[in-house]
Amino acid sequence: MAGETVETDIGEAAAETVEHGADAVHGAAEHGVGGHSPLEQFQIKRLIPIEIGGLDLSFTNSALFMLIAVALITLFLTYSMSSRALVPGRLQSMAELSYEFIANMIRENVGTEGRRYFPFIFTLFMFILFGNLLGMIPYSFTYTSHIIVTFAMAAVVFVGVTVIGFARHGAKFLKLFVPSGVPVFLLPLLVVIEVLSYLTRPISLSVRLFANMMAGHTMLKVFAGFVVALGFLAGWAPLAFIVALTGLEIGIAVLQAYVFTILTCIYLNDAIHLHH
Repeated sequence: MAGETVETDIGEAAAETVEHGADAVHGAAEHGVGGHSPLEQFQIKRLIPIEIGGLDLSFTNSALFMLIAVALITLFLTYSMSSRALVPGRLQSMAELSYEFIANMIRENVGTEGRRYFPFIFTLFMFILFGNLLGMIPYSFTYTSHIIVTFAMAAVVFVGVTVIGFARHGAKFLKLFVPSGVPVFLLPLLVVIEVLSYLTRPISLSVRLFANMMAGHTMLKVFAGFVVALGFLAGWAPLAFIVALTGLEIGIAVLQAYVFTILTCIYLNDAIHLHH
């Protein structure tokens, strides 16, 4: 009887241990290492609740960091160019380099006719760049990691380019969807492919930026959790990886702003010159 009682107690203890272990594994899978989900950093939070006519127009952390980005861009460009020195300092050099960078991009990809669109393209580049770089600061918020933000910018580019194309060329803008030098029997298929390719431009443009920023920040949070979980002795390996990944993320932040902007220039060139 005593042996059976001991065996029963051991069996119950083992069952409880297995049950607690399963709960722990499930919790780790759901919330990540460290007890916090890596996706928690992307949560939009209401800072000032505003509701008008049943619509939620609350001022959120995303809107806050957009305003911060606009304020920093304005401050950077205004202060750096205030002296207008013949021998520019560091800030003035950075402002002039950013200006020349976008001006050259437009000149090479759109031509002289693209100069009138410089303010929009330069604003777009700086807004994305500062949004990406702001997200690298701990406890900040990356508004470019949300598909609704990136899709809104891509939609503005798509609609604007389409309007410019029809305004300049009228119905001839539809020639963009008809490749030259193609056999007649292949035209129906290729026209459908070209139209679908054109309509997916805002999707590819927005998803590329959103996915890169979200994936990189998620990776940083996951490995940061490993540093905490492994402790002082074993956490050096993931910490070294975080340092390297942070440098890579800064490069990606700049690269994604560049890619979004240069694709905008290419789409604008198609609308202006009807290049295929």
